[in-house]
Amino acid sequence: MINFRVQDIEKLLEILRSDGVEVVGDIEEYEYGKFAWIMDPEGNKIELWEPDDEVFRRVNKMDNK
Repeated sequence: MINFRVQDIEKLLEILRSDGVEVVGDIEEYEYGKFAWIMDPEGNKIELWEPDDEVFRRVNKMDNK
């Protein structure tokens, strides 16, 4: 499985759904971040991860968390 770190998982899923991408299940939240899964056109599962850590927020200038 491929895993991508993303900045705003809810917004990204909204955009992906509107483009017809299959979203698998619901967003799962843990103390270290949020996870969601999508399927690519070839049927491969892709994991999306919005980390909840200070370094990620600083690098991506996410001050609202």
